[in-house]
Amino acid sequence: MGFLLVAVIGYLLGSIPSGYLISRLAGIDIRQHGSGNIGATNVVRTLGKKYGYPVFVADFGKALLAVLVAPHIGAAAGSMATPDVFKVITGVCVVLGNAFPMWLGFRGGKGVATSAGMLFGLVPIAVLIAVVFWVILFYATRYVSLASVIAAAALPVTVFVLDRLTNTDRPLVLYVCVALAILVIVRHRSNLSRLRQGTEERIPPRAES
Repeated sequence: MGFLLVAVIGYLLGSIPSGYLISRLAGIDIRQHGSGNIGATNVVRTLGKKYGYPVFVADFGKALLAVLVAPHIGAAAGSMATPDVFKVITGVCVVLGNAFPMWLGFRGGKGVATSAGMLFGLVPIAVLIAVVFWVILFYATRYVSLASVIAAAALPVTVFVLDRLTNTDRPLVLYVCVALAILVIVRHRSNLSRLRQGTEERIPPRAES
């Protein structure tokens, strides 16, 4: 019962379409602009940082919140599973809810911000290292998509190395990092195609807010 409860809560939190709702406050349907995606990147490109940054914070925050409260919900439901199990179940469901929200016909974001929020609740040091990768790559290329894909791919490698250095054994967390990296890369396949064709949009150094 505890597993089902945290899974449902995670999906419902994740499926709150932050980008769609915030773009509506600006008077547009973000699905009809730019790439059509409801994620923070498309909102920044279309509406500027004033609207795009809150989308990232909201998507990151709902995943982090879900991961932090999941063990308490599971314990209240009488389950004896480890906290990591509840964190992983809830976090994965948040990412799935973000990518496939039932409110928008199961067409949502790419899961970068929610994956980051979930993983920060699980492996904060590894996430901070991945963020450094992302920042360096973004400012070097101005491609959010490229930075996101490479940072996502680097994360499970970072987790593996840190586990070896600290003699930690958390295989479930490592497997989840691998799965989420694959999900982020798959969700960016159209961006990768545009990168190959040279048509992917860059974020200009001074995007208007």
